[in-house]
Amino acid sequence: MATKRKKTKAKSRSKFRASWRGQLRFGLVSFEVQAVNAEIKENAEVHFHLLHEPDHERIHYAKMCPKHGEVPNAEIVEGYEYAKGKYVEFDKEELDSLRSEREKALTIDAFVSSDEIDPIYFHGRMYYLLPSGASASEPYALLEAAMAKKGRWGVGQVVFSGREQLALIRPLDGVLTMAMLNYDAEIRKPAEIKREFTRAHTTPRKLKLAEELVGKWHEGTFDFSEYKDNYRRKVQHAIEAKEKGVDIEAPEEEEGEVINLIEALQRSVAHAGTNGTAHTVHRSRNGKAKAAKKKSHASHRRRV
Repeated sequence: MATKRKKTKAKSRSKFRASWRGQLRFGLVSFEVQAVNAEIKENAEVHFHLLHEPDHERIHYAKMCPKHGEVPNAEIVEGYEYAKGKYVEFDKEELDSLRSEREKALTIDAFVSSDEIDPIYFHGRMYYLLPSGASASEPYALLEAAMAKKGRWGVGQVVFSGREQLALIRPLDGVLTMAMLNYDAEIRKPAEIKREFTRAHTTPRKLKLAEELVGKWHEGTFDFSEYKDNYRRKVQHAIEAKEKGVDIEAPEEEEGEVINLIEALQRSVAHAGTNGTAHTVHRSRNGKAKAAKKKSHASHRRRV
């Protein structure tokens, strides 16, 4: 019976595949964690393969050496070109040996308020951190609770995907998350971009209307789940139609009404807050085109 309980417990821990395992350190406290990808791959974009049109065979990519042709992974090393055509070579073990075990850990160097990290630094990859083993449960819960109560996020570095990366640790509904960040040197500054265009001057009236619009456009509770990937759904419908040999047609384009900036602001403010979304103005401004598009979509669904 003891063996059976052990297997069941191990099975529950392996529900998610870990992208990384290692120590999470803050101060003198350290415990084992594992990172699980927050993205659900199955619900992301539809992936297509490249095919050779004449015979519909899938295109494959091979790692080629100009002298010996295709090369197996076991014979591939990393090289740094220090002069034209001259390299110093490293294998994975050599590069890993340059870092101590402490340097491989996810070490929180600072706890900051959320408004100190601008979203421009977010790399896009998001992970959940789970405690690994019974001994990690208490320090994990302690860190998550303390960060949540103080409203703080942790910033540190970790060796991830073979290189040292900047990471942001934050609590979310009782779970620690890890977001990968870009280094400051990797991000262009606004001043560099502002040099590329001339900032226009506006009028106090237009600014007041814009402020009013921003303030009341969505007065209810924001629900992120209301956003759906409509294009992915259309692509899936098109795939199903192709499988059945049914032709697909692109939806009719709506004819947008041309209005000036001040009128656009006034109409937007008048409709703001009606249902809490930007679609209100769109429907009222071009109801006929919207109805025509809806009819076109209904016809397309019948054909599919």
